[in-house]
Amino acid sequence: MKYIGIATAGLAGILASTNAMAADTPGVLVPAPTQDSSREDAPTPPEPAAAPSQPAEMFVPAPVASTRKQIVLPVNTLVLVTPAEEITSKKMKEGTTREFLVVEDVVQDGVVIIPRGSPVTATVTWRTGKGIVGKSAKFELTFERVRVNGRDFALRGSHRQEGRGNTAGALLGSMIITGRSAVMPVGQVVNVFTKEPIAKVTQ
Repeated sequence: MKYIGIATAGLAGILASTNAMAADTPGVLVPAPTQDSSREDAPTPPEPAAAPSQPAEMFVPAPVASTRKQIVLPVNTLVLVTPAEEITSKKMKEGTTREFLVVEDVVQDGVVIIPRGSPVTATVTWRTGKGIVGKSAKFELTFERVRVNGRDFALRGSHRQEGRGNTAGALLGSMIITGRSAVMPVGQVVNVFTKEPIAKVTQ
């Protein structure tokens, strides 16, 4: 029993001295402590979500008040017209048309609605030829429409034109004297009227 205790004590002393020598001896490598593998495999926590950005402010221009205005020429407005060329009863037939022109601007509230020179159409609705014993020719025109900016607008009105007769010659007993043709020269003015309202939009 004594030998066993001595041997055990001696072995412990040898181990202690050997460790001390290894620590003091240069060139002896001591392994570094290893990291815990459980930490390396652990997933990286997600980054916090960025706060939603505020929408950019939008500036909307204020609505601009419209300056457009509608001007209406009422029914029965007077329009002065004259023949575009001389009109005569010679070879005139009922149902045919003749052209007139507006003499002056037709204005409403300071705005020209029917410009001067606008074309006007009239229809020959009645005609008689000149006769013997000084009887003159006659014809009648009915005004139909005026064209403004490419659109036709209705008119109303009529005009009867008579030629000058030779009644003096007839009274003297000359049976070969006849009347004269009815003629409307350029520049003769006739009154007609609008039959429907005419509107115009201004800026």
